[in-house]
Amino acid sequence: MMSHTSNLVMTSSPFTVALWRHGNRVSANICQHSEMPDGGLTVRCSGLRLTQVPVGVSNVTVRLFLDKNLLSSLPPDSVSHLFLLEELDLSHNQISSLEAGCFHGLASSLRFLDLSSNRLSALEPAALSGLRVHANLTHNPWHCDCRMQLLTPQLDLDPTSLNEVICQTSDLPNLGAVGIPLVQLLEDWDLCLSVRRTIDVVMVVTMFLWFSTVICYVFYYIRQNQEDARRHMEYLKALQGRHM
Repeated sequence: MMSHTSNLVMTSSPFTVALWRHGNRVSANICQHSEMPDGGLTVRCSGLRLTQVPVGVSNVTVRLFLDKNLLSSLPPDSVSHLFLLEELDLSHNQISSLEAGCFHGLASSLRFLDLSSNRLSALEPAALSGLRVHANLTHNPWHCDCRMQLLTPQLDLDPTSLNEVICQTSDLPNLGAVGIPLVQLLEDWDLCLSVRRTIDVVMVVTMFLWFSTVICYVFYYIRQNQEDARRHMEYLKALQGRHM
């Protein structure tokens, strides 16, 4: 167990990072460690310009902050040894893909996952499989298409997490899909068929008014014809009376 005296505040200069390299990987010794009251560790590796998850992160780490770095992907088993990890912050990186198994071993412990402000465009069940966490998925360039529609039901994430998936691009760009939450879009549209699941309320009202107008016109036309016919009959009867 790391003692309180091991709390370190390290700088993020390239020279300092180089001192703690293990081959092509950076050692977690460069990160700031603080012991929690229950004996677990909070490890902060924020803003160190890391391109990979550092090696040697203690297996008693409960909170791991890897935010504001240069991570572009998360390989399989990157944090699989952190069986006590409850919070993982990967926000403000350049992550564009999550490889299958990258969160392997965390299903029973992880409670919060921050993937906000990255470059993710699709949800990957192979990477997120089994995770029942609340995930912050905001500020990613999500592309809402048929594939997203098919993959979303396979996720075990806290349902409220999906409310934060906002479509930045879509296969329906001209129909107002951009800027709409994915869950709302899927309620209204079948993205695989590009057709609406539900009828637009405005369309229903418009159709109702149109049909009402047509029906009123038909009734008016019939009534007017009946009135004209009645007058014509009275005229004929009047002519017949004059000739008698």
